[in-house]
Amino acid sequence: MLGWMAWTWPTALVFIGLFSAMGVLTVLEIKYPGGDERKGALGLTTTRGDRLFLTCLGTAFIFLGWLGFFGMPLWAPLGIAISWGVFCFWKV
Repeated sequence: MLGWMAWTWPTALVFIGLFSAMGVLTVLEIKYPGGDERKGALGLTTTRGDRLFLTCLGTAFIFLGWLGFFGMPLWAPLGIAISWGVFCFWKV
């Protein structure tokens, strides 16, 4: 039934991570409404959802760029992407 896509454990973990992050943000928004707006290092006024979107978008570009220039393995871009996510939620 799910043969139309190459469902592997790494693919499943990406989707589990995305949906988990959205679930955590939903719980935070219910508990602390308002989105936790702040002005960050890039000069943007962002909410938690904006920071998650920027993190996901940047992570996609990091992995695609790495694959385009260097190929496999993907451990180094994983570290870069995690650092990007920490930066986004800490400073953006």
